[in-house]
Amino acid sequence: MRILLAEDDFATRKFMISFLSKYGECDVTVDGMEAVDAFMMALEDDEPYDLVCLDIMMPVMDGYQALMGIRNLEKERNIPQEEGVKVIMTTALNDEQNVKMAFDLGCTIYSGKPIDKTRFEQAMKKLGLI
Repeated sequence: MRILLAEDDFATRKFMISFLSKYGECDVTVDGMEAVDAFMMALEDDEPYDLVCLDIMMPVMDGYQALMGIRNLEKERNIPQEEGVKVIMTTALNDEQNVKMAFDLGCTIYSGKPIDKTRFEQAMKKLGLI
């Protein structure tokens, strides 16, 4: 599995790399702009990601903007919605408004922080990734 992690918090980034690397190759970015760039490069190299984990609160470009950028890149390449990358939003923002916005923009699963490994693994199983 190819995984892209966009997370600006060092401790969370370190935890997620350790956790996710047992499931596949994990590329890491520290802001949304880098995440969109990495996603675009992966598509251009014909090595798309299977999973993208996006934090919402990041510098330069937040997770919502990154998600819109990723979904727009897929549309530009005529990737059907059902074949699009699986996106798990990882954030401490667990209020109804933020959850709704994430799903409206095309996230697949919303996971609150701190990350619960068991629930995260269940989410990946539900998505057919593991």
